[in-house]
Amino acid sequence: MKYKAIQNFINGRFVNAGTDKTMDVISPIDGNLLSTVPMSSNADLDKAVKAAQAAFPAWSKTPIKERVQVFFKYKTLLEKHLKELAELCSEENGKTYGESVAEIEKCVELTEFATSLPQLITGEILEVSRGVECRTEHAPLGVVASIVPFNFPSMVPNWTIPNAIALGNCMIMKPSEKVPLSCGKLAELLKEAGLPDGVFNIVHGDVEIVEAICDHPNIEAVSFVGSTKVAKIVYKRATSNYKRCLALGGAKNHLMVLPDAIPAMTAQNVAASMSGCAGQRCMAASAMIGVGNVDAIIDKICEEARKIIPGENLGAVINKESKDRIERYISEAEKDGAKILVDGRNTKVKGKENGTYVGPTVIDFVKPEMSVAREEIFGPVISIMRTKTVDEALAIENANPYGNAASVFTQNGGMARYIIDHASAGMIGVNVGVPVPREPFSFGGWNESKFGVGDITGKSSIEFWTKLKKSTTKWNAEAGINWMS
Repeated sequence: MKYKAIQNFINGRFVNAGTDKTMDVISPIDGNLLSTVPMSSNADLDKAVKAAQAAFPAWSKTPIKERVQVFFKYKTLLEKHLKELAELCSEENGKTYGESVAEIEKCVELTEFATSLPQLITGEILEVSRGVECRTEHAPLGVVASIVPFNFPSMVPNWTIPNAIALGNCMIMKPSEKVPLSCGKLAELLKEAGLPDGVFNIVHGDVEIVEAICDHPNIEAVSFVGSTKVAKIVYKRATSNYKRCLALGGAKNHLMVLPDAIPAMTAQNVAASMSGCAGQRCMAASAMIGVGNVDAIIDKICEEARKIIPGENLGAVINKESKDRIERYISEAEKDGAKILVDGRNTKVKGKENGTYVGPTVIDFVKPEMSVAREEIFGPVISIMRTKTVDEALAIENANPYGNAASVFTQNGGMARYIIDHASAGMIGVNVGVPVPREPFSFGGWNESKFGVGDITGKSSIEFWTKLKKSTTKWNAEAGINWMS
């Protein structure tokens, strides 16, 4: 075991969970044992919540311009420890080192945004009648929780940590049991940056802790990122306990390729979108719709896909169960009549035979009713469907229940605008394979890709992590009585 057994982080210290039940943490790269993670109990969660409750009065009353000083220091520490964080991310998640570096750089950007919050929540004030003023202020909620997935061990936690905490809340973080190491390092950096004990806490575990978070009477809000199936359960359970909840689910993102698209650029973008992070991201392109004759572009996509080499510029998928599931999708598509142009099944990497790799896979002549066209595969696989018109392509895109992202590749500005207006997705790209907004623009999809109001990052997150206080004041007695009295 490379690392010591993982512990919870409560009230500024790493502590053992009150249970002997653990899970192994296995590296997808080579199958080696990295550590063990505890399956915490409800009592462990209670300890974390009590620590957060005790820290909340002082932290919430600290002026925000002082609170964000922690995140100026935290940003510097993220940059200082970038190599260590990236290596840890690669080990436990399986993505390439370059992808892990990009993930930590995104954490830096997210933290930079949090340092700007004092300029964004100044509130409003207006003299609404002679001698009478109305004012609004953003107040923190209290103890909040964030439940995060395996695919971005550092970035997704940092979707919530800087904003929620800078806005005055105290947080319970529940990492994925598959990738628990990175969050522990983030906790160390936050403490080193000067975050008071109890403001940030980590409780490891499985479904039992997720359910306990949704049920806990002293947790005010819950954010979740994961599959749509679980997002629905978390949203329903949390809101039934009168909590705020923002639950982000899965996706089936469509890239629409028109005949006038630039072949080389389109092929590079499509291949990178479907294979980046081994396809394990909710913004990955998993379906392409070729409108009209795009055979030459498909040929180039295949060329680009063959340049993506597992173990070199393509990482592993998270575990054997995922590898088997992805390969079943490919085999089922082939059985149903689709044509496998590039086949990533049965991939082995020399020297890493126990790693869980799936090679880049391009499937052509897919029908919309096939499972590879409808369901989230979460692997480096793209399914190509063909239509004669843009409206037929939009009908396929809009018939899918998800709504994270859609992209179009074209040189026709009017056609691009038409697709932006008509695609039912929260994030749209034009000649962009992964249309993730940069800060301060927020991340969030539509339909069954998101449950709850607002987005998880950017300006939109302010409304989720705070509540609005309105005050009306009158000090001049000579103003007399009016309708506001």
